Amino acid sequence: MTTWILTCSACGRQEPQDAAVGVCAECGQPFLVRFTSPPPARGHILSRWDLWRYAAALPLTEGETPVCLGEGVTPLLEAPSLARHAGVRRLWVKDEGVNPTASFKARGLAAAVTRARARGVPGLVVPTAGNAGAALAAYGAAAGIRVRVYAPATTPRPILDTIRAMGVELVTVDGHIGDAGRRSAEFAKESGYFNVATLREPYRVEGNKTLAIELAEQLDWKLPDAVVYPTGGGEGVIGMWKAFAEMAEWGWTGSATPRIIVAQAEGCAPIVRAHRAGADRATPWENPVTHAAGLRVPGPLGDRLVLRALRETQGDAGSVSEDAIREATRLVASATGIDAAPEGGCGLAVLADLVRAGRIDPASQVVLYNTGSGASYRA
Repeated sequence: MTTWILTCSACGRQEPQDAAVGVCAECGQPFLVRFTSPPPARGHILSRWDLWRYAAALPLTEGETPVCLGEGVTPLLEAPSLARHAGVRRLWVKDEGVNPTASFKARGLAAAVTRARARGVPGLVVPTAGNAGAALAAYGAAAGIRVRVYAPATTPRPILDTIRAMGVELVTVDGHIGDAGRRSAEFAKESGYFNVATLREPYRVEGNKTLAIELAEQLDWKLPDAVVYPTGGGEGVIGMWKAFAEMAEWGWTGSATPRIIVAQAEGCAPIVRAHRAGADRATPWENPVTHAAGLRVPGPLGDRLVLRALRETQGDAGSVSEDAIREATRLVASATGIDAAPEGGCGLAVLADLVRAGRIDPASQVVLYNTGSGASYRA
């Protein structure tokens, strides 16, 4: 049986596993799950073909049936032509665009909605740059929980259409995701709905741990030298960072951890700016602009944790122009057949830049995450 406590990532405040917490009441920082049950063994991996095959490593109580739409088990495809383009020895693309609602957000929201259903919440609300709203709409529908989504009016239309198709309440707002976040927080306070915004509850990170666990299994538990992750709110980076540490502690992998490489757009790069300055937190980005909607997050709540992940893995961060993102997105698709989102293209462009700058060893074996489907961006 899996048991856990919730621990503040900054001040260490603890809450029981069934607590309906948002951020820490003492310092306002995110809670993370810390397991109190015995470490799971790799032999406990289940034969089912979704992310819940790793139930032993996730916050799921005994006998509980998770909310599931078949998320996870996404392809890991080696791409020699992209490796040559980027200048590294080997390169794989992990294609998260084939998840339900076409992005990696399905992983985190599957876990968050599973825990929310167990607590009997009256409803769920989320601010979104697009993909998180689509995922919450789908998993809320699957769980029979009411959902309201706040999204910038500039969110790509196919993503908004997906949210509407699930029959949830969609409110579009002028501005960026920070503006949607304020509206979501106000609505949660008024309505009693639980706010599942990035890192305002601890379980989306747990679902996103499977980005790393699944990768390790696909590579026969031999981790790459680096992983490149397009980063907006940072939940994917934080989930992988947590999973790499847990797998090493549990003996699932060796002690060496891949370098985590953050990719952002030049028009919204708060993590890159903070990393270059050697800061332990990011300041909000002024006037965020990028067509890669998932990267348009000017003030991520998880900034401290993302920057900590970069420090602890000797990672790096880079940003590229809109033209570079478009060209790299086209290249991913034409060279591999993967219908990459612009976030995935951003990752490839940043990787190539960092190799040219001597910040990534050309002998490296690298995994690039394509975090969503390009179809979501085409009206």
